[in-house]
Amino acid sequence: MSDLFAADMSHQPLAARMRPTSLDDYVGQSHLVGTGKPLRRVVEQHQLHSMILWGPPGTGKTTLALILAQSIDAAFITLSAVLAGVKEIREAVAQAKERLTRGQRTVLFVDEVHRFNKAQQDAFLPHVEDGTLIFIGATTENPSFELNNALLSRARVYRLRSIDREDLMQLLERALGMPEFAGISMEDAGRDRLLDHADGDARRLLNLLDIALDMAEEVIDLELVNELLRDSLRRFDKGGDYFYDQISALHKSVRGSDADAALYWFARMLDGGCDPLYLARRIVRMASEDIGNADPRALQLCLNAWDVQERLGSPEGELAIAQALVYLSVAPKSNAVYLAWKQARAFVASHPSDEVPLHLRNAPTTLMKAEGYGADYHYAHDFPDAYVAGENYFPEGMGRPAFYQPASRGLEIRIAEKLRDWQQRNLGADWQRYPEKK
Repeated sequence: MSDLFAADMSHQPLAARMRPTSLDDYVGQSHLVGTGKPLRRVVEQHQLHSMILWGPPGTGKTTLALILAQSIDAAFITLSAVLAGVKEIREAVAQAKERLTRGQRTVLFVDEVHRFNKAQQDAFLPHVEDGTLIFIGATTENPSFELNNALLSRARVYRLRSIDREDLMQLLERALGMPEFAGISMEDAGRDRLLDHADGDARRLLNLLDIALDMAEEVIDLELVNELLRDSLRRFDKGGDYFYDQISALHKSVRGSDADAALYWFARMLDGGCDPLYLARRIVRMASEDIGNADPRALQLCLNAWDVQERLGSPEGELAIAQALVYLSVAPKSNAVYLAWKQARAFVASHPSDEVPLHLRNAPTTLMKAEGYGADYHYAHDFPDAYVAGENYFPEGMGRPAFYQPASRGLEIRIAEKLRDWQQRNLGADWQRYPEKK
């Protein structure tokens, strides 16, 4: 537990040394701190409330919390949810109560608040409600999934965005103007490369610049920046929002038949360090969910790509996955099987467990045959086209739900024709086992 206002700045990274103390110096998040925007009004009116700051790494969550606390002359206590527990929360509450007796408010800032369990999150609630402290939590994860409803109901959520290139450029110019960069110049090519790699993360930009300062003699050029970035990956939070946002974009690009976009998101995820085998598994799902029987070859092609990745690794496996992604993108689309499967599961979950009809039961013993198991079963291969018109394969009296409705694309056009033919045969059957269609 620490007070960032009192921290010694002399040995801190560049990002900490440049931390602004007012909204006028704050870079980014104009939708929150611009003129007339909600957090600008909070500062101007000196009316701070509990909140959750949700956004990617390096978007200024901690700095914004500090500025907000300073706007009401509040003490600022910070906890890391990775290290702190209920004991540290109680200590912070005790300090807040003591300060309140002297007329000073306290802002309790919890970094990575999504890492707190339910009991730890609940520990804040009474002290937020009675005004003992103002709670500000920071998270890179979607609060809807990671935070308790009770806490969310007492704290307003503000979404922070990745820092855009123009704002990153402003921050870079400000850093290069600091005394420690006196005598150091930066070439445009190196500047552009660094801005590209920062990927919307201001802290990443400043940390890389800090390292470049140690490496440079007089000029930070493209060669130096490339050396600096040689083993550095882009922002990619495996298992977090950023990860799932990108896999969602990849899937939707395939579903939308945009092969170029699918390749772009595939390359983005690999560039960020995603395991190609994870992506190989996901495209198998895409083949069944979005192409289905419109082109059954898609599923086999995806399984083959997965196999190539497992057998050969990169880059051969990645090329096979790219091939599969392009095939899925240009293939005819059908979610008919996906919808049919969902409906079948929902139907079964909402209906009783009806008995298997006797004619569909196997009869391996004399007793079972005597009980009527398998009686009057019609062996399909004994009939024309291996189809028994009028046969019923559902429980007796249940009727016939129609889960599968083929799309009018690809192979499912022919499948639909065959289903219509079978339906007509069933309606014309001269015996009564087949139930009316529901």
